[in-house]
Amino acid sequence: MYNCLIIDDEPLARELIETYLEKLPDFNLIASCKSALEASTILSNTKIDLLFLDIEMPQLKGIDFFKTLAYKPKVIFTTAYREYAIDGFELNAVDYLLKPIFFERFFSAIQKFTNSTKTLDKDLKNTGFQDFVFVSKSKKQIKILFKEVLYIESLKDYIKIHYNNNNTITIKESISSFEKRIDNRFIRIHRSYIVNKNKITAYTKHDLEIGKIEIPIGNSYKHNMVYFEKF
Repeated sequence: MYNCLIIDDEPLARELIETYLEKLPDFNLIASCKSALEASTILSNTKIDLLFLDIEMPQLKGIDFFKTLAYKPKVIFTTAYREYAIDGFELNAVDYLLKPIFFERFFSAIQKFTNSTKTLDKDLKNTGFQDFVFVSKSKKQIKILFKEVLYIESLKDYIKIHYNNNNTITIKESISSFEKRIDNRFIRIHRSYIVNKNKITAYTKHDLEIGKIEIPIGNSYKHNMVYFEKF
């Protein structure tokens, strides 16, 4: 499942891409924003795999906004202006879609994205890094197996990683930094918590459970729970 975000100041343009994404079961729309400023909070709090970004927008242009991102998701630029194409590809864009966007052309861009992702996944598999990450602890590099992690808890400048059988490890790293190093089996549900989706045993609109552990769901993170249902 790929998390997507749309940024475009034109309502009809956003609605068109939303309609196209609904046809693709592997693509999950996290939000559809009318400005880069509106989207900045979502990008800070949520792992986005694919960004649909309009170039010509008021206040802050799409290309200028994309350059400011510390973590840059894959991006497909959308615009009515052909002259921005070179700028888009210099930023390693997946594709550059000229409006009006027809589904055949949109689907071609999606195929480019999935092919590039499959290539990356294959490379990661060959190097053995797709199922774990190393963290620094007491001058050692310790392997963290994703399948064993229940949830991650933020403690200001530190995080505590909770495993099965009540085992934990505390390391000096921000939760936002660590979030960028883990795969999409994890979701951020609170400014202080990331959970392993496969470990969730129950949930409500306000919290979820991993076994007997209750973890709150922050209001600004409820959109991430579309993995299960729309509240």
